[in-house]
Amino acid sequence: MAIPREIRKLIESSRFDALEDAWLGRLAEGPSDLEFFVGIGRALAGTGEEGRARLLLGLLDDELRERGDWEARLELLHAAGELLLEPEAVHPEILATLTEIYRRSPSFAGLLEMVGLRRAPDDLPKTWLKVDRLRRLLELDLGAVVWMAGKGAGRVEEVNLELESFKIDFERHAGLRVGFKAAPKLLRPLPAGHLLRRKLEEPEELERLRDADPPELLRLVLESSEGPQTAGEIRETLAGIVDDAGWTAWWAAARRHPQVMAAAGGRHKYTWAASGDDAREAVFDKFSAAAPEEKLEIFRREAARLPRLRARMAADLAVLAADLADREPATAIAAWAALEKASALPEGDLPWSPDRLIAAADDPAQLLAAIADRALKERLLERIAELRDDWPAVFRRALEAETHPRVLSKLAESLGERDPEAMESFVRQALSRPRSYAAAFVWLVERGDGSPGIGGANPLRLLQHLLAALDQAEMSPHRARLRALFKEDCLPTLIARLDEDQALRAEEALKRSHLEDFLRTQLLNALHLRFPALRAETVDRLYATPEAIDARRAELRRLLSEEIPANRKAIEEAREMGDLRENFEYKAARQRHEYLTARAEALGRDLKRVQVIDPRRLDSAAVRVGSRVTLAASGGGNRVITILGPWESEPERGVLSYDSDLGRRLLGLVVGERVAIDGAEHAVESIESYLAPPGGSGG
Repeated sequence: MAIPREIRKLIESSRFDALEDAWLGRLAEGPSDLEFFVGIGRALAGTGEEGRARLLLGLLDDELRERGDWEARLELLHAAGELLLEPEAVHPEILATLTEIYRRSPSFAGLLEMVGLRRAPDDLPKTWLKVDRLRRLLELDLGAVVWMAGKGAGRVEEVNLELESFKIDFERHAGLRVGFKAAPKLLRPLPAGHLLRRKLEEPEELERLRDADPPELLRLVLESSEGPQTAGEIRETLAGIVDDAGWTAWWAAARRHPQVMAAAGGRHKYTWAASGDDAREAVFDKFSAAAPEEKLEIFRREAARLPRLRARMAADLAVLAADLADREPATAIAAWAALEKASALPEGDLPWSPDRLIAAADDPAQLLAAIADRALKERLLERIAELRDDWPAVFRRALEAETHPRVLSKLAESLGERDPEAMESFVRQALSRPRSYAAAFVWLVERGDGSPGIGGANPLRLLQHLLAALDQAEMSPHRARLRALFKEDCLPTLIARLDEDQALRAEEALKRSHLEDFLRTQLLNALHLRFPALRAETVDRLYATPEAIDARRAELRRLLSEEIPANRKAIEEAREMGDLRENFEYKAARQRHEYLTARAEALGRDLKRVQVIDPRRLDSAAVRVGSRVTLAASGGGNRVITILGPWESEPERGVLSYDSDLGRRLLGLVVGERVAIDGAEHAVESIESYLAPPGGSGG
């Protein structure tokens, strides 16, 4: 421990009177600087002055006891107990000090015995390890408010020494038990004033702040957290105070405060600045150091919220846009649009205005492709059509690179009116080479017969392209929209346009596809309704888990090898008993024979058509056979439903057949979609494999 140089000189020169004066002077100011006092004590002991060290530390100890500062005294015993006391006296003083600290604790005496603090009093290193464990457990004493990941805040309702566990009532899980060994790792004590603690102790005050002062409630959340928080984390913290219906309005009002700081990037994290000036300077420092795209994001987000900063950022952006006009015209145009929206455009004819840059561009289609904002693109299309005579060729090239459906529609509408042949040529190319025109291909199929040229496309070829697209890397940005096509009218429309020669190839393509089982079945049924001759070749699949299939096979083996032969023997024995008309045993054996053979035949038929539910192929993007679905009711509470086959159906345990009414309605839903159950609205909260551990992550 470092001690002041002047004190060290007093020790080195044996000026102990002066040293004691300095000690007493510092002690009169207060005994809180234990590092100073212990450092001097150790330095004295190092020069052979152990007696003087013990005397001075004894004065400090007396002062701490007189003040009742038992926490500091325990720290002194830990840091210098062997200097202050005789070795055999340290352990009793540790116990006495702990008793003073925890005199009001109902669990102290029992936990002290449980950790074995009275045992091995001579082994001080182990004693201090036991003290540390005891104190960590006592932080979780009866009545303590704690936090646990996944459970939220809760209050300790019982300390059970026999079971060596704490019983805690959490917000979402009452009566949860946590063992003494795991508790210090899993539970975090919440100090007085912490937002999560106040949710338990004074929810009415937090609800008042929610309505009267949203930024103040947000400040409490951010200052109670250990680091920056995402909006999702803030929402989770305030669950029960700000409900789902009121979240959007509350969040918009709360984060508008100038001291709310957000880091740039796709996933913002928020903190609370010490003052409004600090917040503005922090934002401007971040803005000044940012790359151009990030500057734009910060300006768009903060210009309205921090009006005193807007002019400084706008001036910086104007200089940046002028500098980038030749090299990155798309960024210059984006800056122009952001400044215009904030009413901060410089006056005069700007050389980096959109009209100037469009007129000067060698290829405005490349300029359009570099613009991310959809509304800005639509404005630029109008200006290109007015300013450029070559706009049809520009629009034709833009169609190849564009990804946004609304912009594609605007391009197609304008080009179709001016040059329908060019538009039809593009449609033919996009439909024949979907991997090269992924976004346009999906958009065209979504429009259906509303797209020029698509009505004459080969329906079988289009169906094959759609099925193949599900596995193509080029289609990955559009996969959700592709899957939606299979649930809507697009595929039935294509099937209706097939002829008999194409129908068999369409059936083969559907069977080979990586569609979810329920979708494949629906489309095959539609195909067979259109072409009944195909149905004779089809098998109605029965989906089941490997365990259920094994159980049915075992039952069939038992029937064929044991029960049916045994029953035949019973029939023969009954026949030997005489008159069959009055022979009860014979009739019973015959009836059982009919039952057993019918059961065996049914099992044989089912096992021929059974399809295993393969957990390795389950994709949790949507509900399918083999999914476990967590549904959140609009009125609160969750319901977990597992979709399996008819062999596994146990409605009382939440396991439904995919062929049940509710099972059919759940199939194909994605997270966020809603379904009515028993008159109540439920939202899909998570989707996971039926084999995932309970509480596992959803899709």
